[in-house]
Amino acid sequence: MPKSSTRSITRRKALIGSAAGLAAPMFIPRSVLGGNGKPGANNRIGVGLIGLGHRAMLLSQQLPEAGQMMALCDCNLAKAEKFLHETGVDLPVHQDHRDLLDRSDIDAVIVATQAFQRVTPCIDACLAGKDVYAEKPLTLDVHEGRALVNVVRKTNRILQVGTQQRSMEMNRVACDYIRNGGLGKIREVRAVNYVGPKPVPAAGLPAEPMPKGMNWDRWLNQAAMRPYTMAWRDTWQDMRGGEMTNWGAHGIDQVQWALGADDTGPVETWPITPGFDGANFHGQVGMRYANGVKLKFVLPSTGPNGGGIFIGEKGKIEINRNKYKSNPQEIAEHLNTLVDVTEEERKWSDELALWQARWHMQNWLDCIRSRKRPKSDVEIAHRSVTVCHLANITRFVDRKLRWDPAKEQFEGDDEANGWVARVRRQGYELPDVV
Repeated sequence: MPKSSTRSITRRKALIGSAAGLAAPMFIPRSVLGGNGKPGANNRIGVGLIGLGHRAMLLSQQLPEAGQMMALCDCNLAKAEKFLHETGVDLPVHQDHRDLLDRSDIDAVIVATQAFQRVTPCIDACLAGKDVYAEKPLTLDVHEGRALVNVVRKTNRILQVGTQQRSMEMNRVACDYIRNGGLGKIREVRAVNYVGPKPVPAAGLPAEPMPKGMNWDRWLNQAAMRPYTMAWRDTWQDMRGGEMTNWGAHGIDQVQWALGADDTGPVETWPITPGFDGANFHGQVGMRYANGVKLKFVLPSTGPNGGGIFIGEKGKIEINRNKYKSNPQEIAEHLNTLVDVTEEERKWSDELALWQARWHMQNWLDCIRSRKRPKSDVEIAHRSVTVCHLANITRFVDRKLRWDPAKEQFEGDDEANGWVARVRRQGYELPDVV
């Protein structure tokens, strides 16, 4: 990683002007406003936003009043200008996240970059003494996830990952029920066969003219240098995990939660169908946990994308985002008696069902003050997305593999282990923290 991550960060004077004179805003985030009984400035947590795409805009809308946005960052200044125009906020913008981390008014950061860019600013933030809300998928590979966990623990920071179903009441009730034996012994879990990434074209992609205000080096982050083209935003194998790590980060997180596997993972994986379908790595994959429970990626893309189907001795439960159903129906009826959702939470869940993050972010802000671990602590999220990485790796090598969840290595398979820790570009190496 950049040497600046282990030293006092120097400001790079990459600010662009204020948003004065821009068109009327679509919204003004509640976190930017004061008054009306909201916490005063001195009692609020100063938040920086790193990565200014669509997801960042949604998170800025849902930031609770306990947090106040102080500054923004994106290596593509055109995207930053678009963010300012569409939100109407008047905040300073940095092109390098290390400049934002150098600010004394920033207590914590939201990292909403692309997945392959995410670990670097998260680690830099922890080393700079800032707490972190990191979007998902958390990592590009297993090794960088473990490095991030180690940094978070070493620096005693709070890192919440945006798998917000951990803060949804119906998901909690259903996962608790399964984990505590409500279905009896679990025989099998079925998950969506989330599509994987595309193989990288051997000849690369055609270059495009570099737009003004783009720091291409920072955008590529740890990925190998290549000619500029925004076609690299697509799901290529060296920069993305496809839907397997995108929606899979949500769905498999529920599987891990319900199985009580937040600190571990499967011990064996195998291909059910061939891993490559001619366009994507999309083969069905099976896994086995140490207790014998099998997880199979076999369901169609219609869902449940935000969970899975749990088959036990006493019936089955399908968990999805903020909902569940069962067979027999009496199980779901019983779960309904355990749900405790406030009127305000129902409103947010109904209006923003696909993007509800307000309660998850509130948990993050509460934990910043209490210093308790958040609901989607870095270790939990790392273990969940690791299962997604294992599925993709099984597709890449297309054979049965044995996985050691304690060592986080495959047993006796150098090719598979080559995907556990990928080569990172010079200047973006991971720190040696254990």
